[in-house]
Amino acid sequence: MTTLENPAMPAVHDCTVSDCSYNHDGCHAFAITVRGDNGAADCGTFIPLGTKGGLDKVIAQVGACSRTDCTHNASLECTAQSVRVGQGEGSHHANCLTYQPR
Repeated sequence: MTTLENPAMPAVHDCTVSDCSYNHDGCHAFAITVRGDNGAADCGTFIPLGTKGGLDKVIAQVGACSRTDCTHNASLECTAQSVRVGQGEGSHHANCLTYQPR
């Protein structure tokens, strides 16, 4: 299988959320969605451990971003060079750490 990547979509450079089904030695989701709930830039693709998810050889990318107040958001597309996903606070299990409010 070849590595799947769309150069127009920013790569998920790093994910430190150890209890996500897609994170096993890096994010293996084909694309993540960043959404906006309760004032945080949550990774909407987060799924708690239980079943290993994703593709074996993939460079995870940002497929969509609904945080219109982020400096990297242009027409619901992420324009950052790459993003980092990490542990959120409280009920926010995984956050886009690259998020920057305008």
